[in-house]
Amino acid sequence: MNDIKQDMIRYPASRIVDVAKALAGDVRVRILEALGHKPMSVSQLAEALGLAQPTISINVQTLEQAELVVSTQGANREKICSVTCRSILLELPSKPGEGLHQTEEIHMPIGMYSQCSVLPPCGMVGKDGSVIGSQDDPRVFYMPERTDAALLWFAEAGFVEYYFANPLPPGVELEELSITAEVCSEAAAFREDWPSDITVIVNDLPIGTWTSPADYGDRKGKLTPDRWKSGTEYGMLTEWRITQTGSLVNGIPASPTTIDALKLAYNKPIRVRFEVLEDAVNKRGLNLFGNGFGDHPQDIVLSFVRRTEPSE
Repeated sequence: MNDIKQDMIRYPASRIVDVAKALAGDVRVRILEALGHKPMSVSQLAEALGLAQPTISINVQTLEQAELVVSTQGANREKICSVTCRSILLELPSKPGEGLHQTEEIHMPIGMYSQCSVLPPCGMVGKDGSVIGSQDDPRVFYMPERTDAALLWFAEAGFVEYYFANPLPPGVELEELSITAEVCSEAAAFREDWPSDITVIVNDLPIGTWTSPADYGDRKGKLTPDRWKSGTEYGMLTEWRITQTGSLVNGIPASPTTIDALKLAYNKPIRVRFEVLEDAVNKRGLNLFGNGFGDHPQDIVLSFVRRTEPSE
C-alpha cells in the first residue's frame, strides 16, 4: 500500500531553492522512484539501489528538509521513509527577494578572515585540538593552514575582520542584520575573573561592545577535543544585532548604528570585525571559537532578515 500523504504540495517562491537542490541529485531522484510504490526502510533502499546506508541516510535527510519525504520509526526502531505527495507545484517569484527565505544565513569559518592585527601571546588550533604552526607567533595568522582553525586567540588589543557576501538582490530591504559567535577573554591558561571588552564593528561602524567576564576553562567544552589541554575550553554565544532603529548586544541597546547607516550594497562585501580596542577599559584579548570547539556547533553566523510587506 502506498503511503502518500496528499496529491500535491504547493511550495511558495521562498522554497524553490530547497526543492531544486533536493531534486538536483541523481541518487535522490532514484530514492523517490523507489518510494513511489511503497514506503521502505533505509536498509531496504540501500539494497534496492545498491548504495551504502550512510549515502542513503544523507540523501534522505535532504529530501526530508525539502518536505518531499517523511520518515517514521518502524519495528526494531528502523527508519521508514515514504514520499509526501504525488506531485508538486512551485510558485515563481514575482518581485525582488520573494525567492529567498525571510532569514538568510552565511556561516563563516573563523580562519577565513580577510584582515587581522595580533600580537603575542596568540595562536590557533585545528579541529583535532592540535596547534597550527607555532604558538605565540603572529606569522601563523597569515599561513594557509589558518583556514582550518577551530579556535583562535590573541591577548590585549587586536582584531580579526571577515568579508561576507551580501546575498540579497538590489531592492530588497532588510529588517535586521545579526552576528552570532562564541567568544570569551584571553588569559594565560584560563582565568574566571578576567573581563575583556569585545567590540563588533560592521563597515567601520561600531555595533556594540560585550564585556566577556572570563576566559573559561573550569570544565571541558562540550565540543572541545580531548587532545586540547591548554586552558581555554569554551566561550559564550553572543549576538550583535543591527535594526532599523539601532544596535543591540544580547538584546540590550548598545549603539545608534542602524541598518541604513551601514550603506549595504549588493556588489560590496559586508566587513565584520571582532576587536579589542586599544583604548578599551578591559583590554584582555579574545578567544573566538569555530564549529567543533567550545560549547556551540557553529562558526560565525551572519543572518539577514528581510523586511516583508504588511500584507504578508
